[in-house]
Amino acid sequence: MGNFDNYFYLGKVIKPHGYQGRLSVFLDTDDPDAYLATPIIYIDFDGALVPYFVKNINLMNNKAVVTFKDIDTPEQAEKLLKRDMYLPLDELPVLTGNQFYFHEIIGMKIVDKHFGFIGEITEVLHYSKQAIIQTFHNEKEVLIPISDEIILEVDRENNSIQVELPDGLLAVYLDE
Repeated sequence: MGNFDNYFYLGKVIKPHGYQGRLSVFLDTDDPDAYLATPIIYIDFDGALVPYFVKNINLMNNKAVVTFKDIDTPEQAEKLLKRDMYLPLDELPVLTGNQFYFHEIIGMKIVDKHFGFIGEITEVLHYSKQAIIQTFHNEKEVLIPISDEIILEVDRENNSIQVELPDGLLAVYLDE
């Protein structure tokens, strides 16, 4: 596997769509519309990212149909099946408000509405049903679910995230 530290995992090529080289893809994002104007998608070929120029992206339900330049037949499209897709971090659409990319919040301060400063985000852990913020308070690990109910404000200017943790969550980690 290559080093993709400077790339964002966009999704996966799922299957052919029709007979003209179009592909159904899964976009692993909350806002697929933000990627409709993406000019190039990088596809992972055994650890090497190969750029493919996008002709068109159409959203259909919870997936997208992508047409790449120079991919005109089912045989050409088949070579891309089941492969991961990436975008360079510096080409991602800018998110505002409480939307964020996971890589963007590493190092931000977590401040609870009632408790105050908890710690700095060290990692975002990916579980099948939930993404979790990892931080440390007085050298004790604290795990915070990423959800709209918990995250009150993402303050990019002050490099912090304001949260309101459910009653008792912090005590689970900090009680001796």
